[in-house]
Amino acid sequence: MTPREWGMLAVLSILWGGSFFFVGVAVAELPTFTIVFLRVAIAALGLHLVIRIMGERMPGGLKVWRAFFIMGFLNNLVPFSLIAWGQSHVESGLASILLATTPLFTIVVAHFLTADERLSAGRITGIVAGIAGVVILIGSEVISSLGIAFIAHIGLLGAALFYSFSAVFGRRFKRMGITPLATATGQITASTALLLPLALVVDQPWTLAMPSVDTWLAITGLALLSTSLAYIIYFRILATAGATNLLLVTFLIPVSAIILGAAFLAERLEANHFIGMAVIGVGLAAIDGRIAGMLLRRRKRA
Repeated sequence: MTPREWGMLAVLSILWGGSFFFVGVAVAELPTFTIVFLRVAIAALGLHLVIRIMGERMPGGLKVWRAFFIMGFLNNLVPFSLIAWGQSHVESGLASILLATTPLFTIVVAHFLTADERLSAGRITGIVAGIAGVVILIGSEVISSLGIAFIAHIGLLGAALFYSFSAVFGRRFKRMGITPLATATGQITASTALLLPLALVVDQPWTLAMPSVDTWLAITGLALLSTSLAYIIYFRILATAGATNLLLVTFLIPVSAIILGAAFLAERLEANHFIGMAVIGVGLAAIDGRIAGMLLRRRKRA
């Protein structure tokens, strides 16, 4: 990758790591569906503005918008909601580490749902290491309790699972000739429509106290920075550096999330969290394959 692409990757990791910080601020005053609705609604406005500035046109047709609604459900409504609810019971840094398991789920889902993404020895090794890392990360005390904290951990892993389904489903938009920016805008718009009735019926936002300035700033940052801008950078890296290089952001997101959580939310992670993160990192490296490939090439040259 070029220095510019590395720079964009670093910025993307900060934006997505920052989303856990922003949610951590918002959950103190707002319920789950209200947070997620505001996130996607404001992000949709931002992306539609970018579409207009770039001179693109949103595609029409029932088939396209049906795909947008499915993608919005898989990639926004369910995972965003699980993350917001999970962070009511789990610290932001820990949540970001659990979401780093997304590639582990993705390779399993892709193996069964696609013809060109098959499991290999390296990928199976990565999955086993990843599962071990998750068990270490959650800890025996939380697992044995089977309480709300354990359910929140499972919910966050569920968000990672839905992201993996959306990654596989999202491949069709390229075949449909829809640009990445239009794809992002369409799915965010669709998820806004899906979330509006949920927020109104479940949260009844008119009964809530007016959020503080800090919460509004967090929601705005979550929508415009960690969603709209992040999607634009994400698809830019995808176009220039490819999906394999983009996977590296998974390693970087927990770093920024942990730093922000410690600096501004007074969060502290335990030793087992860092050990679990390291083991998950080993699993992700095994899936990525580049480190093993470099070591093998060096051994052959030696």
